[in-house]
Amino acid sequence: MAEKSESALISEAFAQKFAHEWIAAWNSHDLNRILEHYADDVEMRSPLIIERVGEPSGTLRGKAKVGAYWEAALKAQPPLKFELIGAYAGIKSVTIHYRSVGRRMAAEVLEFDSTGQVIRGSAYYGERA
Repeated sequence: MAEKSESALISEAFAQKFAHEWIAAWNSHDLNRILEHYADDVEMRSPLIIERVGEPSGTLRGKAKVGAYWEAALKAQPPLKFELIGAYAGIKSVTIHYRSVGRRMAAEVLEFDSTGQVIRGSAYYGERA
């Protein structure tokens, strides 16, 4: 799902297409499909990394470590299901706003490299809706 461009600005069309595929990948519970969006050296930041993995920085680096963390999340109960609220284009980034497990509001800011793969992600969580 790469978008190569001279401009640092992500198009609205790419943001929407990427967000829909990203949500569908997560809802499929197919770890390989999810990881296809990410570079091998991806860096992921989330408060849940602190809570579930015990990593005080809240950061995991590398597709293997991030994948292992997500594999556990995909096995959690209740089953993971995301509902897209909106996708917003930025500079080499897309923000995906969604409802998560238990109707909890969430957003992820995903930064892309020049090949269109995610190199950095930051997750944010709010109240239940």
